[in-house]
Amino acid sequence: MALLSRFKRPGPNGFGYASTAEEVTRGLDLHPKTILLTGCASGIGFETLRVLARRGAHVIATARTLEKARVACTDAGAAATPLACDLSEPSSVRACVAKLKADDTRLDAIICNAGIMALPRLTQLHGHEAQFFTNHIGHFLLVTELLGQLTPEGRVVVVSSDAHRGAPREGISLDNLSGERGYKPWAAYGQSKLANLLFARELSRRLPNPSQTANAVHPGFITTNLFRNMPGVAQAGLRVLAPLIMKTPAQGAATQCYVATHPALAVNGEYFSNCNLARSSRRGRDRQLALRLWEASERIVRDL
Repeated sequence: MALLSRFKRPGPNGFGYASTAEEVTRGLDLHPKTILLTGCASGIGFETLRVLARRGAHVIATARTLEKARVACTDAGAAATPLACDLSEPSSVRACVAKLKADDTRLDAIICNAGIMALPRLTQLHGHEAQFFTNHIGHFLLVTELLGQLTPEGRVVVVSSDAHRGAPREGISLDNLSGERGYKPWAAYGQSKLANLLFARELSRRLPNPSQTANAVHPGFITTNLFRNMPGVAQAGLRVLAPLIMKTPAQGAATQCYVATHPALAVNGEYFSNCNLARSSRRGRDRQLALRLWEASERIVRDL
């Protein structure tokens, strides 16, 4: 318990494990900033939508369907703009991009929050393992197509996870992105989260304006429906341990809200946990791997 207590202490900026999205944005007036958010319908995405809208931001809240996005905006009491963006379907992502470009929407931040986790059996999308495709390729396509819409000081926040440490030994199995040469649910999830982290790192070096930033975050282990694919026994165990080791959605949304909006934050290409700078795995800092992943992602997107 003493070790857990030390782990939960606030970091250098005064925020930490137990901080909530409301706490880290308290006192901020985000009007008239516009923030694009993926995965607004539940969990930390819903809480992010609610809090950022409460602080005055115009949130473009996306979900797999327009109806899910509308319901989330209504339930959050947010004067937000609902928009469909199914990251597993390139046509949906491109339609979202086209709408934003047609409206000449300028984005102060893009929060890449949506994701799927630990599918029990190999599932493929467009010839690629589904977690890699949805969590990484969907966001890669969305963000790279919208770089021209970012404001001069625009921020990209990519939700990764400390689960990236569970990726395969080589980090990204570039010769097995289909999953056909071997599939393990948690390793595949870890690979997708490592891809999120490496994407943010490489993007930080490619942003068109030197005042723009791209960072990755670990939201923590949170009591959300992402765990719905876990076996029943594991879910029961998590319910018992949740009060000790798991964050609430309000706490889980804190880091991405902090990195997307805090005015004093000026770092680029970093990894955050508990609202403070953190150190990723060695693979998460591998620049050559990040470059190879970027090039592979470009080829995948080009063929979609």
